[in-house]
Amino acid sequence: MPETAQPALQPDPRRWKALIFIGLAQLMVVLDATIVNIALPSAQKDLGITDGNRQWVITAYALAFGGLLLFGGRVADLWGRKRAFVVGLTGFALASALGGAAANTPMLLGARALQGVFGALLAPAALSLLAVMFTEAKERAKAFGIYGAIAGGGGAIGLILGGLLTEYMNWRWTFFVNIPFAVIAAVGAVMVIREPAVGRNRDRLDVPGVLLVTTGLVALVYAFTRAESDGWGSGVTIGLFVAAAVLLAAFVLVERKVKAPLLPLRVVLDRNRGGVYLSLGLAVIGMFGLFLFLTYYLQIVLDYSPVLTGVAFLPMVAGMITGSTQIGARLMTRLPARFLMAPGFLVASLGMLILTQIDLDTSYPALILPGLILMGLGMGTAFMPAMSLATHGVQPRDAGVASAMVNTSQQVGGAIGTALLNTIAASATTTWLAAHAASTTTPAAAQAVQFQGMVEGFSTAIWWSFGILVLASALAFVLINAGRPGSGGGANGEGADADAVAANEVPVLVH
Repeated sequence: MPETAQPALQPDPRRWKALIFIGLAQLMVVLDATIVNIALPSAQKDLGITDGNRQWVITAYALAFGGLLLFGGRVADLWGRKRAFVVGLTGFALASALGGAAANTPMLLGARALQGVFGALLAPAALSLLAVMFTEAKERAKAFGIYGAIAGGGGAIGLILGGLLTEYMNWRWTFFVNIPFAVIAAVGAVMVIREPAVGRNRDRLDVPGVLLVTTGLVALVYAFTRAESDGWGSGVTIGLFVAAAVLLAAFVLVERKVKAPLLPLRVVLDRNRGGVYLSLGLAVIGMFGLFLFLTYYLQIVLDYSPVLTGVAFLPMVAGMITGSTQIGARLMTRLPARFLMAPGFLVASLGMLILTQIDLDTSYPALILPGLILMGLGMGTAFMPAMSLATHGVQPRDAGVASAMVNTSQQVGGAIGTALLNTIAASATTTWLAAHAASTTTPAAAQAVQFQGMVEGFSTAIWWSFGILVLASALAFVLINAGRPGSGGGANGEGADADAVAANEVPVLVH
């Protein structure tokens, strides 16, 4: 091992303080993904947003965030993760202020797109900072356990906070609340984060790769969005899917040829990281089914208020934190990742299976509560080792782009899940209502039939979510074969130790 690599073996004494501010930034990003959903009806009414344009409040963010994540990860490798982290926080705060002050629809949509742009810079920088600052196996497990709990539970917390702010203050505060998060995290990052000198990737930016992958991912996300409104068989939807396939295929070809690729194929062709990206993306599709349909079910069918709806998700948040910090973090250094991820996704699918039984008068304690707890425990247990393994063993100069792939798989999975499951639910509801139209003889009967049709649609979509989570579990078990961190070997002799990570001599095995 070269002598010049030895100083990198010393852990940063301020790394745990740095984790506080990295976690705060991550919480802000994942909160924003759901907090705006609760406020959307109020914002639509206040700004006069049409029904056709209201989806763009969500989609503008998803398109910018999902399409630019790989670019953001590469910029973090080029600039330095700390600088990218602080710039991302600053830009996100300014975009949030613009959104909160929006006077019309274009101003709000522009602010959401800007949030997505700076989020795409911030999110991979945050995760890659953890990857290069925590190299000892047990510390890494603990750090990623905390990070995984924040990433998993933040979305549900966003529902609670969104309900409180919308009901008791104003929808604009769902944007303004990001500003103190960003300011505290940015000031703390400047003061305590000290990025390791090793691993900076100063190669020239792969401009063709940036253009191809960004337009390809945007086309893919937009195709699923249009499928929700226009149908899967429309010319626009099919054309967008074809365009996405061509652009992403061209991106792969370019990455094989250029000297300094945006996404080194070694990052995704590694069997374990590829397995993490694929299974995690599928699991997020299933999770979005739960958040989306259960939120509507609680508010519309069971007549919960926005605040009570948020509170109803708290047991899942508790389950995620428990699964991540108490189960995943404790067992990660003792068990290979697949023996946590596969059972974790399977437990989450059992929770989803319970929730397929919802009806017009379902008891929250008897059915919804156990389903949510199992979902939280399973996802929390699986997310933490997934996030750690996605960057473990990667060359430090690739840490930013490997981290970006974690977020890309989740964001694209979320966008696909929203459109796919919405379409499935709407189709099931339409079919059921058509078969029971004759029973709508009175206004009360018509409302009951309408609600039952809605429940049938939700239940059908949750069944699909259950199947997707089972598939995620199977893929995690089959594809991921790395040994436990620090073991020195996995199924194929993998498992680089902390010394190799710190010394920038991490083997990246392509299977």
